[in-house]
This record gives sequence, C-alpha cells and structure tokens, in this order.
Amino acid sequence: MIDIALLRTQPDVVRENIKKKFQDKKLPLVDEALALDEKKRALQMEGDTLRAARNSLSKQIGMLMREKKAAEAEAVKAQVNANAARLADIEKEEVQIQERLKKVMMAIPNIISPETPIGKDDSENVEGERFLEPKVPDFDIPYHLDILEALEGIDVDSARRTSGQGFYYLTGDIARLHSSILAYARDFMIAKGFTYCIPPFMIRSDVVSGVMSFEEMEGMMYKIEGEDLYLIGTSEHSMIGRFMGQTIDEKKLPLTLTSYSPCFRKEKGAHGIEERGIYRIHQFEKQEMIVICKPEDSAAWYEKMWRYTVELFVSMGIPVRTLECCSGDLADLKYRSVDVEAWSPRQKKYFEVGSCSNLTDAQARRLGIRYKGEKGSQFAHTLNNTVVAPPRMLIAFAENHLLPDGSLEIPEVLRPYMGGQSVISVKKA
Repeated sequence: MIDIALLRTQPDVVRENIKKKFQDKKLPLVDEALALDEKKRALQMEGDTLRAARNSLSKQIGMLMREKKAAEAEAVKAQVNANAARLADIEKEEVQIQERLKKVMMAIPNIISPETPIGKDDSENVEGERFLEPKVPDFDIPYHLDILEALEGIDVDSARRTSGQGFYYLTGDIARLHSSILAYARDFMIAKGFTYCIPPFMIRSDVVSGVMSFEEMEGMMYKIEGEDLYLIGTSEHSMIGRFMGQTIDEKKLPLTLTSYSPCFRKEKGAHGIEERGIYRIHQFEKQEMIVICKPEDSAAWYEKMWRYTVELFVSMGIPVRTLECCSGDLADLKYRSVDVEAWSPRQKKYFEVGSCSNLTDAQARRLGIRYKGEKGSQFAHTLNNTVVAPPRMLIAFAENHLLPDGSLEIPEVLRPYMGGQSVISVKKA
C-alpha cells in the first residue's frame, strides 16, 4: 500500500506507475481515493468543530441555568442535541469512508523500481547474470518423474488415489535427499547470520490481506472452512505477520530470519506439458529468508539475498541465472523482484526455482510494521526470498547430477546430511 501523502501530492506519478504495470483499469482508483480522502478530511474537520462547540455550549448552558434563563438554556440544549446527532452521523460515515479508502488504496500497486524493465508479462523479463556453465551430457536425460521412479523415490499414482492431482509420495533415498537439501539450506542461512524459525502454518484473514493482494489471495490460498484461517502459501506470510501492529526498536534492525514450512497452493489454471510431474503441485516444503530493515538498507539487502540463493545452488553444482522481473510480471506489492532459474539439461533451458522481492514499505503499511529510533516512528521495509524449494530443486538436481546409468551423484556439501552417501543408485529398470 502506497503512502496517501504521495497520492495527494503526486497523483500523476501514481497514475504513470499504474500504466507501467499495464493495469489501466485501475486508473479510476486514483481519483476515487483522492475524493474519498478529501471527504474523510472534511468530515474530520467538521467533527472536530462540533466537538469543540459541544464543550463551549455545555459551559454556556450551565451559565444560563445559573442566570435562570431557562428558555435560552433549552435552546442551547437543542443545539447540543442536534450537534450530537450530526456528530454520530459523521462518525458512522467516517468509518464507511475509511473502510472504502483502505480497500481502494490496497488495490493501487506499489511504486516500482526505476531499475525494473517495462514489459507486459513474464515473456519480457530480462536476463541478468549466469553462474556455472550450463551443460548437456552426451546421453539422453529422461523426464524427471522417470528418473525419480527408477530410483524408487517417488509415487504419484498412489498420491492421486489418496489426495488427487498435484500431490506425491517421496520415498527412500530421494525422500532423504529432499530433507537433506532443506537441512543444508537451513544451516547455510544460519551460517550467514540468519535466525532459524518454524512459523505457524495457518494464518488469519487480516494477515493474508496484509501480505498479498486480493487477486493473489484468491488464486493461491486454501481457506479452512468455517474458520478465519488460511493455509500458508509460503512461510513469508506468517513470518511477516508475526510483526503485524508492532513497533520495533531501531537498534534491533535488520531482522534477518530464515524459516522452514510446508506450503499449500491452489495453483489454478492450465499448465504446459513441462509443468506436469512435480513442477506445479499443491503441497511442498521450502526454506525461506525474510529481512525487515530500515528503508536506506533495503536495496543492499535485496542484492545480498538473491546472491545467497545463487551461492547455495552453485555449491551443489547446479548452473543458475537471474531474471529481472518486468513491470507487468510484478505482484502489486513488489517494488523490485528477481527470479533465480536453474538449468535444465533435458529441456536445454532455465526454469524458475526461486524469487527474491523488495516490497519497500508497502507490506509494512498494510500490516502496521514500524520501527522507532532517533527520527521517531517510521514504516520498515520488508524483503523475502526463496532459499530453496524442493521439489523443483529435485528436478534441477536430478537432471544436473544424473549419471549415464541412471544413478544420481550427490555433491560433497550434501553428503554429511546423507550419511556419507555419494551416489543414489538405480533400483528399478
């Protein structure tokens, strides 16, 4: 949510930002917000005038009664009652206007970074840097499900029977590999100075509306029937929600946190052939990183955070690249975002395995997250980034570490978590 002061003083900047995001249908929201804000301030002024008059008139009534001027006192009482009725109407109208103004302001997208490329959708995202040389082996690489099934590490057929499409069982060495990657990612982030957390896996609606836009919520979140609870789509939701309505001591900033959680997503819509298998699923696990900092520090943290993810993948021998998200691909709360994509030797292209975002103070304004120091109370900046999100990591891992006989080589950094095991061997023809 943007600052109302920006809307008042530079409405054209807000309009131009909406156009850059190709959301022209939202342009009328600017005028509506300005009109609501003007009406709200006019009502506040009228209300303050009536409250001041009430005190003055009350004193006048007492004086008239002492002077035995009953008729005049009754006239003033009538005016007091009329003012009280009007004040009640004003306060009711103020609540209605404030609720509508908040809804409109929450629908207006955050101002994007000057470094964000302008484009309509993800097809216009811009490649940044590449890390490790992408290679294609001289033998055929099977589809990732075939690789994992040959290792007796996955069972999607049983999951369809128990849970439906978009679920899976991981078993044996592959299940252990999955857990090892998460444990390694946890320790990797702890070594970077981040505090490890395990958050609640359900959050209330006021947290949901604070961490994401209404459109995202509808497309992602599973609601618990009959309760004001939603399953989280990422631990960022409950991790940021932890600080809702809080004022943090400036000396404690930055807060650098890394969290583990299962994630639950609707993943609505049709997907292409390469998104079969375990690329888009309804339940998965993830290691996340979250930073809450002062505004002047958020740009530097943004760079550090996505580079941590790159470093993690490179340490496991997986080539990656960065992709700067264009304006039309940015969610409404995001100021700037970069995807980290892993190399797929089978497809001979990169695919997304993580995303790093700087939301400036947009999320903090919705949730009321402030910090207090010598300059008083200010809204903090929030950032989030995927450390690693199996099972997409498993796809990248399987394709990049596949041996000619169908086995998987385990990189050295993961071997301590695998009991010293260096290879996962084929068990099934």
